[in-house]
Amino acid sequence: MRYTLFMLLVLLITAACQQGDADKWPDDLAGKKALVKEKRTALKELQADINLLKEEIMELDTTQQEETRRAVKIDTITSETVSRFVEIQSVVEADDAVMASSETGGRITRLAVREGQNVRKGQLIATVDMESVNKQLSELQTSLTLAEDVYQRQAKLWEQNIGSEIQYLQAKNNKERIEKSMETARFQMTKANVYAPIAGVVDMTMKEAGEVAGPGEPIVKIMNTYKVKVIADVPERYLPVVKRGQMVDLHFPALNEDRTLRISSVGRTINPANRTFEAEVELLNKQGIFKPNLMAIMKLKDFEAKDAVAIPLVLVQQEVTGKDYVYVKTDGPNGAFAKKVYVETGERSEGNVIITEGLKVGDQIIVEGGRGLAENELIEIM
Repeated sequence: MRYTLFMLLVLLITAACQQGDADKWPDDLAGKKALVKEKRTALKELQADINLLKEEIMELDTTQQEETRRAVKIDTITSETVSRFVEIQSVVEADDAVMASSETGGRITRLAVREGQNVRKGQLIATVDMESVNKQLSELQTSLTLAEDVYQRQAKLWEQNIGSEIQYLQAKNNKERIEKSMETARFQMTKANVYAPIAGVVDMTMKEAGEVAGPGEPIVKIMNTYKVKVIADVPERYLPVVKRGQMVDLHFPALNEDRTLRISSVGRTINPANRTFEAEVELLNKQGIFKPNLMAIMKLKDFEAKDAVAIPLVLVQQEVTGKDYVYVKTDGPNGAFAKKVYVETGERSEGNVIITEGLKVGDQIIVEGGRGLAENELIEIM
């Protein structure tokens, strides 16, 4: 208002001067040019005075101050469930991985499978040469024939009360001992064939036909990949939050596949070398896409808070004293203004922080334009 009255006064004075001085203007060209230059200089001085007066008016006039309110954006605080996850590198392993081996040992005469071949439980894997057992059986058969003949003769003599009882018992024991040895040799002959202990795929062959395999020495490695397991080495600090039956998210980067499954087993010991324990997740693999040693990422939930007040961490500012604060919108006599509120922070998750003290549901927090605000500074809501 004062600025408007001032401008009207300047215009009236200028018009009056122009009307009074019009008769005194010079008639020649040089004189008119000199007068124009003089008037321009006077106009510049007058404009400088006007600008100075405008600045003083803005400092004194509150209606002008309202025009320079800080523009901000606000958001209403609500309660929510806040969760935090940790990502742990994992690896796929076969659910069953066993070695097929010969119990007796010997030269391998036939290898009936090859690497990568699917086999069923009980399928023939290899045949081992049992020539030495065959020779042993022949020798035992000859000894058994003699032992039976001696036993029969001693039995007849004993029935006639001829000879001693000890001779009869020795002949009987010798015959039965050889019979037992033959049973053992015949049982060993059944071990000539090596069969698959489980159904799966032949992952590796350790021996080839013609090579000698010792008793219990692996011939082939068989893995059951129909069902696999994902194993993660979890740091021991997460032991309180990792439980059997807990849901976890699995991501397989090489396959761009995701699964959500339950933890089937939690390790009972801590590895002293790296201070971790195992968490295992069983996974069906009907199509066989999950290969053993495939890398996976396991996402474990290590924190959850329900009905929590959480805000973006970037909104929390800090004084030189170390106190955290935020700005909230408050209404006053002159309209909305920024109020500084001191807060206590808690757990953090994905760029957000939980506010334990200072804010409540329904508060209107300044989310944009808060940097550089002053306490009680007037604001305008965008």
